[in-house]
Amino acid sequence: MTELILIRHGETDWNRELRFQGQVDVPLNAVGHEQARRLGLRLATETLHELVCSDLTRTQQTALPIRENHLQLSQGRAALDAALREQNFGVIDGMRVDDIKAQHADAWAQWIRFDADYAFTGGESTRQFHARVLAAVRALAQQHAHKTLVVVTHGGVLDMIYRTALALPLSGPRQSDIPNAGLNRVRIQGEAIEILDWADARHLADMPAQPVYDQSRVAAADV
Repeated sequence: MTELILIRHGETDWNRELRFQGQVDVPLNAVGHEQARRLGLRLATETLHELVCSDLTRTQQTALPIRENHLQLSQGRAALDAALREQNFGVIDGMRVDDIKAQHADAWAQWIRFDADYAFTGGESTRQFHARVLAAVRALAQQHAHKTLVVVTHGGVLDMIYRTALALPLSGPRQSDIPNAGLNRVRIQGEAIEILDWADARHLADMPAQPVYDQSRVAAADV
């Protein structure tokens, strides 16, 4: 059994612009750095055994205040795992919705069906993404059995874990809240994933409202 504290990276300018960030290496903005600072303080008194994040800048910057308060973790460095990257959206990575509609209308019409086997050109499907994420997370759980592991990653990664824990289909829009720099706690034992707590953002309560890309509303507006 392993407990994971799953964290979506702090805010970026592209989050605020509702761009598809995917695997583009975008840094945190000023709000994101403050979210990360508060996150580090929130976790400062917890017993943590390991810190892992995706190899993109925004997750490493989010992890920095955590490891500054827990210098025993990885000898003061976060371990990097490229398998924890966000979904690869291929040709539309970095684009806003309106631009995608204008430049890739057919691809957008396919995307809003939320078919688990659809992928933008050059990208990966949700099913491929899910397989990558679950393999990475379960490998981490095996490597760090009976420990508490902090994983700083991306919204899509957390969505795949949430769907798996609740046996939700991979097709269809996202059904969970996944705030930037929020805390999400799960327990992994064998193949089973149990949610202990989700979307805890109390440490961010007085900060500006977060930008939210609501997949269900986007899909309804384009039907």
